[in-house]
Amino acid sequence: MAKILIVDDSPTEVHVLQTMLTKNGYDTIVATSGEDGVNIAGKERPDLVLMDVVMPGMNGFQATRQLSKNENTATIPVIMVTTKDQETDKVWAMRQGAKDYLVKPVREKALIEHVNMVLSSQASK
Repeated sequence: MAKILIVDDSPTEVHVLQTMLTKNGYDTIVATSGEDGVNIAGKERPDLVLMDVVMPGMNGFQATRQLSKNENTATIPVIMVTTKDQETDKVWAMRQGAKDYLVKPVREKALIEHVNMVLSSQASK
């Protein structure tokens, strides 16, 4: 069973994402800030990270860049899950190391499809 780290400062968003993921057979762990996300990813080594962008302190772009530059976490794929829906945000996220990008509110079917796609492409590497 894949372990997914949810990094989001909104308790409501965390609850929604956790509910969708656990219902579909995933284990979840949670970080409520970019800094915590980077630290927990280094310790827990999740199979995937769902990363919000807009958070106090270190934002999701900065946290994703840190994860992708650190040799301990560089192989962990990141999917940005954010309200930021501009094409420039998506391009910037990919430049920071994100593998995929979803705009909130996320539908369960879309979330699970994207998670499965990223995890299966990671497994084939």
